[in-house]
Amino acid sequence: MLRIVTFLCSALLILASCSKDDAPETIQDPLADFNSQICTNARGITGAYWDYSNALPIPLTQIPTIQNPGPQFIHSAYPQLGFQLPQGYSAVEVSVNNPPAVGVNVLRNDNNVVWRYLPLLSLQGQVPITDVVAFEVNSMFSFFDFNGNFDVICSETKSTNTGTFQLTFSARLIEFGTFTGLVWVNTLYEPTTNFTQVSASVSVAPTAEFEAEVMNTFLPISFQLLVIDDGVRDSDLDGVPDKDDRAPFNPDIQ
Repeated sequence: MLRIVTFLCSALLILASCSKDDAPETIQDPLADFNSQICTNARGITGAYWDYSNALPIPLTQIPTIQNPGPQFIHSAYPQLGFQLPQGYSAVEVSVNNPPAVGVNVLRNDNNVVWRYLPLLSLQGQVPITDVVAFEVNSMFSFFDFNGNFDVICSETKSTNTGTFQLTFSARLIEFGTFTGLVWVNTLYEPTTNFTQVSASVSVAPTAEFEAEVMNTFLPISFQLLVIDDGVRDSDLDGVPDKDDRAPFNPDIQ
């Protein structure tokens, strides 16, 4: 069930069909005039990324991919968490026993761009989702040595009861200093075990670069974690689908 929670924010994404005979179109084009369905303050690519994080469909015409492939990351204890990074980025594995946590922090070499993903964090007791959101937001501020005023551009919280379980989702789009950050958290409380299962993500970049990072880093990494048909997936961008590629992460070998 936790894996379902992990990918809830992406599972409803709809890809519009695109004919090979159509005129070339950049992936940004359909999002330039996008208006968020749930936040009037979020527009363009930022608005689309906000909706995507809230499990709403956005009008992408092609799968976002890494345009400048760099190193490959695979979590040592959780191989399902694996993806290719862009050049100029590195990944720091998160692996903690107490409390049990699995994840990764992706950083641009100048430390001005961060993509953080925790598919698994297990906390004892019923933990309010606001506490988890506050922890991730404050950690983001701390990383950038920020302690001033900030603006919450968008905020969303919703809960769903599934039998004996309660699934809660909460997200914030925040501008602070010269940065923009998007934080989302899922919590699933299990009364039988008295544990709260958490998945969380943070995407942050300089505001002037945020939309470029969404298209070139945040969405391409996120899409690699989705279950994409191998007839479509081309991890090394060499024109050969992974299922027919002898080395799917090496563009020099097909």
